[in-house]
Amino acid sequence: MNSQQDVIYGLMNELEEALDKGFPLLGYCFTVVKKDTVTNILDKLYAALPDEIKEARALLRRKDELQYEAQQRAEKIVADAQAEANRLLSESDLLRAVQREAEKIKEQVITDCEDIKRKALEEADTMRNQAIDESLRIKDGASVYAEQVLVNLEQNLNQLQEIVKNGQVQLERRRAESDGQIPGNYTNQRPEFAQDFKMN
Repeated sequence: MNSQQDVIYGLMNELEEALDKGFPLLGYCFTVVKKDTVTNILDKLYAALPDEIKEARALLRRKDELQYEAQQRAEKIVADAQAEANRLLSESDLLRAVQREAEKIKEQVITDCEDIKRKALEEADTMRNQAIDESLRIKDGASVYAEQVLVNLEQNLNQLQEIVKNGQVQLERRRAESDGQIPGNYTNQRPEFAQDFKMN
């Protein structure tokens, strides 16, 4: 499952890169990207979904077909039993006995069909819940990744702000020295100015 998540996260990164490389419009309110690029990534995302999700979707689509097929089989079994009874039995007592047996078979078939339907619905619900849980886990992972990206961005911005402040202090000091003035109180100035212009 980790490999599937890695594939999905990789495709999400590709989608983000495609958006970043797009052409901005109206002050970055809209971005023009290649349709083929996005469609290709989306196709890969659908293909990378866990098999449980695909099977659940397929089972939900086939639910009505399964119910119809089960009903058709039940009706055929009952019709065949009734036809066979009518052909073989001519006496009324035997015919009534067979009819009673046919009714029992019919009820049994209906019960079996209801069991098939119930089990199919239970399996579909289980697969759907599993798919929802997996989607939530993927969403949580994406949220953690986004939060980490924002933290890193904040750190970089803080470093840039520190560099700008130190550069301003350095320029002010050089200006004062060139004018023959004694620099004022630079409480925020550090001696190693060269290192202030480096980012980790």
